[in-house]
Amino acid sequence: MNTILKLHDALIGAITAMIGEWFLPTFARFSFAAVLLCYFWNSAMTKLGDGIFGFLSPSETAFYQVFPGKTEEFGFDISQFGTLEHLIVVAGTVAEFLLPALILIGLFTRLAALGMVGFVAVQTFVDITGHGVDAKTIGGWFDGPSNALIFDQRLLWMVLFAVMVVKGAGPLSLDRLLRRNPV
Repeated sequence: MNTILKLHDALIGAITAMIGEWFLPTFARFSFAAVLLCYFWNSAMTKLGDGIFGFLSPSETAFYQVFPGKTEEFGFDISQFGTLEHLIVVAGTVAEFLLPALILIGLFTRLAALGMVGFVAVQTFVDITGHGVDAKTIGGWFDGPSNALIFDQRLLWMVLFAVMVVKGAGPLSLDRLLRRNPV
């Protein structure tokens, strides 16, 4: 058994030395860009109002996505929302564009990934409590199927974000470039 363990350790040690510290954060950012970047940006696009500053005057869809019950209660008349709700929707819209962009270019990656953890937690809470998604969509851990949109998929998203929070952006990033060239 010791021989097998030594062989295992030698093999894993060689692989780890070969790929180094660059692989995991770079792969996490690549995976985020390949799978989730367009998801978040497309979602953010549905929240924009008219014009170049459309993020400052969010659409009815934006209010419905963030405050579904209240939006229905107001008959989709978003003028009935107060300043606080307006600021929350604007902040959410900006975050949905900005945080993924920061991860993509590798700038303030740890903070952006931590922000995405919070964003997805709020998104999940609103989906479950506000949009009333069904039990199949919510799913459950350790239940066999791995295809639930909420618990299964979003747990995997959190793994990507956790890697970036802990490991940073990797060598192909503005974070690394700025550290090498202090102002």
